[in-house]
Amino acid sequence: MFTALASSRRLAQPLVLRSVRAFTASAIAKQDAFVPKSLHTLSEDEEMMKDAVSRFAREVVQPRVSSMDEAETMEPSVIRGLFDAGLMGVETPVELGGAGASFTSAIVVVEELAKIDPSVSVLCDVHNTLVNTVFRTYASSFLQEKYLPALSTSALGCFCLSEPTAGSDAFALQTRATADGTDYVLNGAKMWITNSNEADVFLVFATIDPTLGYRGITCFVVDRNAPGLTVAKKEKKLGIRASSTCQVSFDDVRVPASHVIGEVGKGYKIAIEILNEGRIGIAAQMLGLAQGAFDHVMPYLFQRKQFGSRIGDFQAMQHQYAQIATEIEAARLLTYNAARMKEEGKPFAREAAMAKLYASQVAERAASKAVEWMGGVGFTRDMPVEKYYRDCKIGAIYEGTSNIQLQTIAKILAKQYQE
Repeated sequence: MFTALASSRRLAQPLVLRSVRAFTASAIAKQDAFVPKSLHTLSEDEEMMKDAVSRFAREVVQPRVSSMDEAETMEPSVIRGLFDAGLMGVETPVELGGAGASFTSAIVVVEELAKIDPSVSVLCDVHNTLVNTVFRTYASSFLQEKYLPALSTSALGCFCLSEPTAGSDAFALQTRATADGTDYVLNGAKMWITNSNEADVFLVFATIDPTLGYRGITCFVVDRNAPGLTVAKKEKKLGIRASSTCQVSFDDVRVPASHVIGEVGKGYKIAIEILNEGRIGIAAQMLGLAQGAFDHVMPYLFQRKQFGSRIGDFQAMQHQYAQIATEIEAARLLTYNAARMKEEGKPFAREAAMAKLYASQVAERAASKAVEWMGGVGFTRDMPVEKYYRDCKIGAIYEGTSNIQLQTIAKILAKQYQE
């Protein structure tokens, strides 16, 4: 029996080897078409963008971080610098004045800026991942040609969705758009509008008929100089103080019908889809914040000595910074993966929610530990880590609270496992 079994194995072996060789040959033939790479792998253009932004953040932004935070104002020179550096039209086609780069490039820009100042980062993020993307994806050729060149070179944009009674329940908005001939007339008020103090272009979501519910919501383009548009109270915030957050009111603001983005009544679809993308941007902001805080505190741990030893050499401290480093890496992988899935045209709502949820949690832990590890000096404004600590909290709130992210993830999972 043993001899027969051995003989059958010898007979079978060539078949197995032929199968393996065929598989190997097929794999080699496809090698040029698909080579798996790590999520850290960036294209040459993305690497160049990362290096340029890092240099800009250190040379232009960093010297102004403290003064802008104290004054709660974004310096015009910083905004001008962002435009001059080509960072305000990252994905916009070259023929319309932009860089024509990838979505991951935009995410890398947001991350690198946040390492130095999350306030500058969110200004750039909202402009790129929300405002520019709405124009590129949904606007008519007329509106794209009219606005995208300016948005790439000089005009700052803002995204007006939230209202006093419409926060997480964004589609409960009450700003009204009434048809009047070839125009619409806008009346209402918005709250928590990022970039609004400096913005030139306003994307405004309003309902044409409250009885239609979310099916009445429509997106309009409004210029800052439109009669009846008023940028009102500027909020005094815990963190990201240099980033303006204001109330915006509309009092009989006339908007041509040609300035409707997409279709009338389809604004809800624009908002849902664009916020999924925007959440990856906020994940990148929180990721950069966490890395920035970590990069600031780590050298201190190997300079400061207590009980005759560097505090970074104590095992209890080693375990803490190893844990934070691991969590930052996990947040980066979640964020980059969501960005690549978006680029590939795959469903990414779950991954975007996971990235934002986790990155905001890691940012809080990293910033908190950075203050703690530096002791008393970390609690003072002489060191930048206290600012990271103040800045991080917003990550769990804007562009969908952490509970909203959990709800989004749960709904997708429930649908997946109930089918």
